[in-house]
Amino acid sequence: MKAKIVIVTRKTALCELIRKYNTAEQAKFYIEHMGADFSDYIEEDKNYTATLAEVRAAAEKNGRVQLVDREFVPNMIFGAEDIVIALGQDGLVANIMKYLDGQPLIGVNPDPLRYDGMLLPFAPKEMHKILPEVIKKKRSLRRITMAMATTRDGQRLYGVNDIFVGRKTHVSARYEIELNGKRENQSSSGIIFSTGLGSTGWYKSVLTAAEKIAKAYGKTDIKFSPIDCCSDILRYTVREPFPSRSTQAETVFGMLKKGDEFKITSHMPENGVVFSDGIESDNIEFNAGTEITLSIADKKGALIV
Repeated sequence: MKAKIVIVTRKTALCELIRKYNTAEQAKFYIEHMGADFSDYIEEDKNYTATLAEVRAAAEKNGRVQLVDREFVPNMIFGAEDIVIALGQDGLVANIMKYLDGQPLIGVNPDPLRYDGMLLPFAPKEMHKILPEVIKKKRSLRRITMAMATTRDGQRLYGVNDIFVGRKTHVSARYEIELNGKRENQSSSGIIFSTGLGSTGWYKSVLTAAEKIAKAYGKTDIKFSPIDCCSDILRYTVREPFPSRSTQAETVFGMLKKGDEFKITSHMPENGVVFSDGIESDNIEFNAGTEITLSIADKKGALIV
């Protein structure tokens, strides 16, 4: 039986513009009216279309192929033996991985001149060589640690880069935390739980700010260091904690290891939210009385290298 290869695509900027303005001509008029170069959008779309055709041709030689747009991935049911290709920017890899359960994921960079592609190590032309090796399980992969948020009623949300707990508007969130037997009421602009893969993203920006503030006060021993993406470690950071008569700010930064559980109970009547990897539309509501537990996920991603 032939392998099933799922190619996950994303809409180019040109496609998004056409969807918004109905036609390419109207999109062109708007972009040029704003003083921008519309030809760049055409070039990006042309490059993406060409690389998709090349990747699809290689996949069709090695198995059955299914094309899926990224917006349908949350509702996609992947087969246990599927091989998944992400054709897009780094964020697409994270958006896909959290919905997989051990299926190998291949990141392909469709336009190296535009995208750094830290998670996209392969060029389209390499798929003729890579896919047969993946099918025969002769290709190395990295087991990527993910974060997981669970509720009492069984809802579950995975994060490949990070999980955010707070309010939709990013204004003050109120909640109670429990970690290692210690309870604390807090008011902050949210908590970020970062994985190793995400430690060079949101987590890095928070630590960089802390480093600069500490340096301004004469402290030079704070240094950012990334976490290995395969290590069973999560880092948590509380953004802008506010101590008051009723709230504390003691547990604001630290590490979670395998088996650790960070419990958070919402004190917000509305707009409380938990989301991962920057996708606010795919979330868990976190309003008054809701308790969530943050921990290292019960599964790992499988990224082909």
